[in-house]
Amino acid sequence: MSDETYLDGRRAVVTGGGSGIGAAAAAALAARGAHVVVADRDAEAAKRVADDVGGEAWVVDLADTRELDHLSLDADVLVNNAGIQRVSPLEEFDPEAFRLIQRIMLEAPFLLVRAVLPGMYERGWGRVVNLSSVHGLVASPFKSAYVAAKHGLEGLSKVTALEGGPHGVTSNCVNPGYVRTPLVEKQIADQARVHGIDESEVLEKVLLTESAIKSLTEPAEVGELVAWLAGPSARMVTGASWTVDGGWSAR
Repeated sequence: MSDETYLDGRRAVVTGGGSGIGAAAAAALAARGAHVVVADRDAEAAKRVADDVGGEAWVVDLADTRELDHLSLDADVLVNNAGIQRVSPLEEFDPEAFRLIQRIMLEAPFLLVRAVLPGMYERGWGRVVNLSSVHGLVASPFKSAYVAAKHGLEGLSKVTALEGGPHGVTSNCVNPGYVRTPLVEKQIADQARVHGIDESEVLEKVLLTESAIKSLTEPAEVGELVAWLAGPSARMVTGASWTVDGGWSAR
């Protein structure tokens, strides 16, 4: 087996795989030989990416966490990537929006990890990669739900690493800053509103102000790190948080 196909025969599930980081991760894993299951609530997007990478689509609404309670999931690699964003001051934050973000970005990853571990344990090999964020390590105003969920995901990832280690399973977080994705593009108007600035100023004055490298991260750059964490060179890498934030968290 060559280094380029080190995931031959492995099955990977990528949530939120229909666009952005998820699609890039699906492509990077497929390029290493994995059969990729592209999980997304958008059936058309999931099928498009699945067709592109020679995988399969799984249409699933991760907000409906009760449906995942008794799920059994067959995968060697699980990438918990699905997420949404809301930008609002705490005193104005819609309670149901807060709950929704926790369901999609913390409850669902827990339930998917729970569903996939028995098979990984049986095979003695597994990789869990959780798409966290720089906001899993530090906070920003107006993002209470997102920051809370990502901090929780960091803890879940570490517990998975500790429990999975004796069974050949690793668990890590990937922590990007702002990535050039639809999720980021959609929050520009909200950021302009809460900060009282024009939308054209959001990139410079809000999104990139803490980054030493004044550029958005590209999805493919994150996808490549996900693929490396799923490979043999990362055998001893577990319980860690890998920043791709242009130096943001160095402050």
